[in-house]
Amino acid sequence: MRTKVAIIGAGPAGLLLGQLLHTFGVDNIILERQTPDYVLGRIRAGLLEEGTVSLLDKVGAGARLHHEGLVHHGVELAFGGARHRIDMHGLTGKTVTIYGQTEVTLDLMNIRQAAGLTSIYSAADVKPHDFDTDHPRVTYVRDGVTHEIACDFIAGCDGFHGISRASVPASAITSYERVYPFGWLGILSETPPVSPELIYNNHERGFALCTMRSTHRSRYYVQCPLDDHVDQWSDERFWNELKSRLDQKAADEIVTGPSIEKSIAPLRSFVAEPMRFGRMFLAGDASHIVPPTGAKGLNLAASDVHYLSQALREYYDEKSSAGLDGYSAKALARVWKAVRFSWWMTSMLHKFPDEGEFAARIQIAELDYLVSSKAASTSLSENYVGLPF
Repeated sequence: MRTKVAIIGAGPAGLLLGQLLHTFGVDNIILERQTPDYVLGRIRAGLLEEGTVSLLDKVGAGARLHHEGLVHHGVELAFGGARHRIDMHGLTGKTVTIYGQTEVTLDLMNIRQAAGLTSIYSAADVKPHDFDTDHPRVTYVRDGVTHEIACDFIAGCDGFHGISRASVPASAITSYERVYPFGWLGILSETPPVSPELIYNNHERGFALCTMRSTHRSRYYVQCPLDDHVDQWSDERFWNELKSRLDQKAADEIVTGPSIEKSIAPLRSFVAEPMRFGRMFLAGDASHIVPPTGAKGLNLAASDVHYLSQALREYYDEKSSAGLDGYSAKALARVWKAVRFSWWMTSMLHKFPDEGEFAARIQIAELDYLVSSKAASTSLSENYVGLPF
């Protein structure tokens, strides 16, 4: 087989890149080691910046999003037993949309299938080869038979644990990482959200987040120790702990119910540089991870593939490699700003086990300044709704 761009990974980054390239007339094939059902079973983020929504509209994947997504104009910060609303739209003119990553993935899968484009699922032992030459290729095994795809470029969109970054010689890549000393215990429940907008809670017992996937499905999180196991948390224990961290009004009004899904996610900040290695390019979680506090993971993947798709269009339409040469630096400039914002949000809202009362007082002072200063609220809002692509 031969194609112009071989995309490794059929998550949102790979699927969106594939559709953007298709709109530019650039042939591509997507390889995914899991089944479609497995990919759709991943419970992930659910907050989209306007730039991400625009890209989904551009490739024709926005219809259901606009029908079912929830547009939010603000966000609430809770500390000291009270809630404070930040009017993001009033401060920036922009909004965010609540729409599950699983739904984004499904929409992209469906339009790719409708366009008759090639996606190969259950592809075992996927490996990129010769990306430091002018003739890269990707091999994979299916039904016990090894196959090869010759291509012009490889796009590694296969996540933090994927083969793309792992195939790069250690001497050619530099990694930066901060692992946080806690995780998020999250549940999904078929219950109406406690508030029409997200509530970020700073509490002496630890951070809590009230969010949603729709008007009838809620997503809640509480900060927990890294060594906790999900089996230790019954639904009753979770709801009691969540209520203890909320303001009284939210605690009284929250509707509880059986969990549909329950899991613990560790938090880390991670960036691998550069994002280009010869004719292979990394995008999304393959290159960077942010803690979910700032809701940036999926949106960073979208900006990465926007830059990469434009660079590849320029290469094929204008015979110029300038965009490809500048891809890594351009993407990383935005990545590091999002890493900074996510780190700042995480540092301000969580209880750190190795820090005492001084740090807790600093957090409250920071939050108090944030909600009382228009300049500080604007800075938060600009980053939260998404910096320009």
